This record gives sequence, structure tokens and C-alpha cells, in this order.
Amino acid sequence: MLVISWVTGEGASRTDVDPKGASLNMAKDSHSLENTVLARGEYVARFAVTADDLERCQRLRHRCFIEEAGGVVRRGGIETDRFDSFCDHVLVEDTAGQVVCSFRILYAASGADIAASYSAQFYDLTRLTEYAEPMLELGRFCVSPDVQDPDVLRIAWGILAQVVDARSVGLLFGCSSFAGTDAVAYRDAFALLAVNHQAPKAWTPIVKANDVVAFGGLGDAVTRKAAMEQLPALLKTYLSMGGWVSDHAVVDAQMNTLHVFTGLEIAAIPPARAKALRAIAND
Repeated sequence: MLVISWVTGEGASRTDVDPKGASLNMAKDSHSLENTVLARGEYVARFAVTADDLERCQRLRHRCFIEEAGGVVRRGGIETDRFDSFCDHVLVEDTAGQVVCSFRILYAASGADIAASYSAQFYDLTRLTEYAEPMLELGRFCVSPDVQDPDVLRIAWGILAQVVDARSVGLLFGCSSFAGTDAVAYRDAFALLAVNHQAPKAWTPIVKANDVVAFGGLGDAVTRKAAMEQLPALLKTYLSMGGWVSDHAVVDAQMNTLHVFTGLEIAAIPPARAKALRAIAND
């Protein structure tokens, strides 16, 4: 697979840099979104363009995915993996310049490239190789535990909408994580997903990981209210826009999570919701 930068349209590494503050070597072309900036209220969303920007994203990830989850502290307080060098990274800053939200995105020209995605480590995505339109993997999405302002999520989705439109993306996908690895704690949520939010048969991920939780083995949801309370905020957003999930969760011991493959076809987003996202993106 040729991994293409979402921002530049090129395949250059995003982390092959020297000192902090050095440019991430984003060559400009007709698809360049390096200078894309979106402001809303007290927040500004933009792309990471220096090594320091990227490290600040990785530190927030460490806090959210490692420290808050009770995981083993990583060297230097940074959460990183090999996929960082293939991705473009987005950060949301407050008026003090603190990173309050970050995520990374990996572009694929079509389903033929999906085998090199982060998600493909855990799910057999053979059926999605037939997907003809551009795709975007969204990963490591996190919001500072100190921030409860809904504008943070709105601006994050707003800048994402800008890039989706700029690159004519047909499918957003990724892994939606549940904290911890106790499946019983999420039995209601998994039952709800099994009944109401399954992937179309043509795109359904096949089991690949050794340690999985099949949704069918946990019984029925007690109440919809209980199920909704167990769903992660990001997954709720996906589902509210017409998203769908795999029929099983993967136990990721390294990240101390359970996660489900999640897809969102852009064409399936309700028109009113799409209009609202584009309104934020065009503020």
C-alpha cells in the first residue's frame, strides 16, 4: 500500500524530523490542507506541523489512554506507535495554547489499501477491499479529562468535515474503544449494537484477533438507557450519524481496552446533520 498523507496527498513520513519545532516536511500540492485552521469560541483546531505539535498530541494520548486507564506508563510520557509516521495529526487548542483534543487520520484511495490500516491488525477487512471510494481511518481520538465543553467535539468534527469534503471521502472508519477489558460491564451496550447497529453484510469485518467477544454470547440489553450510558462518546456520535459496527469486540490487552470496528458512510449521514457539520466547518 502507498500510504498517502491526508494533508499533503504525499507519502512522506510525518515524524522524520530533527529538533522540536522543526517542520514535519509537509510539501504543498493541490490537496494541501496544512494551513487549514478552524476556530470556534475558545478553541482552535489545526494540523500538527512541527515535531513539538506531534509530541503534545502524544502526551495527551498518554494521559487519556494510559494514565487514566491505569496502564503501564510509557517512556517519556508519550503514547506512540508505528502508525504515527504514516498519519496526519490534528490538535484542538484552548486560548492558553493547551492541547485539549487530538486525533490522527490515515487516508486510503480505496478499499484496496485498507490492509495497511491500524484497524486491519485486529479485523479481517477483506470485504471492504471492494469499497471503491476514498476512505479515512480516524484513530487515537481523545479529549482532555479536564474539559467538558461540547464545543471541543464540535470543532473536532468540523475540521474533519472540511477534510472529508476536500478529499471526497466515502467512508470513515476506525476502532471505537471501551475502557478496560471486562466485557460483562458492557453487556447492554454490546447487545444494543448487535440488534440495531450491525455493519451491512457486504462490509462486515471477519474475526481475525485471537481474543474477541462475540456480541451474541452476552444476552439481551436490560434497558436502552443502560446501554446508551455504556457507549463511549465517540461511538455515540458515529451511531447518531448512521454508523455501524462489527459483530464482535476485540480485547486489546496492550491498550487495556475492548474495541469494535466502526464504519460511517458519508452518504448515509442525515442531511440535517451533514448541513450542521458543514456549517461549523465553514464558520
